[in-house]
Amino acid sequence: MKKKTVRELHLNTSAILNEIAAGHTIVITKRGAPVAEIRPFRGKSVSRGLPDREAWLARFPKVPGDSGRFLEEDRS
Repeated sequence: MKKKTVRELHLNTSAILNEIAAGHTIVITKRGAPVAEIRPFRGKSVSRGLPDREAWLARFPKVPGDSGRFLEEDRS
C-alpha cells in the first residue's frame, strides 16, 4: 500500500488517480497521520454516454414556418 501526503494529492491528483486506476491502493496522510484510503472502484461501471441528439429533438413538435421570422416578430 502506497502513502501520499495531502499536498502530493493536491499537486499530482491526475497522476495519483492513474496509479489508483492501475490497481494500487493509496493511503493519504495529513501531518503523518492517515486520513483516507483511496482504492480502485470494483463495482459495476456506470458509463452512460451521451444521449442521441436527433432522437431527443424528434420528440418535440415541428413548428410550421420560419423560426427566424417568428423571432423577428417577437423582438419588434
